[in-house]
Amino acid sequence: MPDKHLVSMGSNSFEDLKKINEHGAEYWSAREIQPLLGYVQWRRFEDAVKRAITSCKQSGNEPLHHFADVGKMIDIGKGGSREVPDYHLSRFACYLIAQNGDPRKPEIANAQKYFAIQARRQEISDAVAADLERLELRKQTAEEFKALSGAAREAGVHDKMFGIFHDAGYKGMYGGMGRDAIKRFKKIPEKDRWGTPPEHLPPAEHIKLVEKRLKNVAPKLELEEKDAKGLIGHSEEE
Repeated sequence: MPDKHLVSMGSNSFEDLKKINEHGAEYWSAREIQPLLGYVQWRRFEDAVKRAITSCKQSGNEPLHHFADVGKMIDIGKGGSREVPDYHLSRFACYLIAQNGDPRKPEIANAQKYFAIQARRQEISDAVAADLERLELRKQTAEEFKALSGAAREAGVHDKMFGIFHDAGYKGMYGGMGRDAIKRFKKIPEKDRWGTPPEHLPPAEHIKLVEKRLKNVAPKLELEEKDAKGLIGHSEEE
């Protein structure tokens, strides 16, 4: 769930300003997010938009799928109105505008953080998501293991007996095989700690390698096909 308060203007936030077009795709009005990003003058803001369009093209994505040049009617007083330039922007376009905005503006700095987080979430592959899930499960298991050890200690199990205590748990789960027998069965190096059950599956990748891989996943600008469609929504054959 996006944090609606990372980028806000009064009671409106970036997510509040989202609209849906005739293709079922989400979009934002450049005129409406302009003040959200700290720009008073349209001319200055449009410069950032044009830099973002160039960045979009350089990243290998089609600018027309993310930046639609449109007009917007505004009131000019005494019941009159006139049309001013505007853009319909995809979420990716908004991200690029923030990246190409004036970094001296605190609103831009805040928006860069916000959009980078959102873009990052979209880029996370199933494999990375599985890695994150495994890390969370490992943390949960570690906490439960500590709680079990604490309860055993309070029940009178001495430190020198903990190995026997936990080995009895393994035997109960794995048909009588203790820790060492399971490690030999799964060919887990002695220096490594016990891996992930069940015992008939190959040993899981070492958790430290998972952590290292997650740290080295670099953000990118290329979008998957469904995201690259931007403002045009689903393809006609869909």
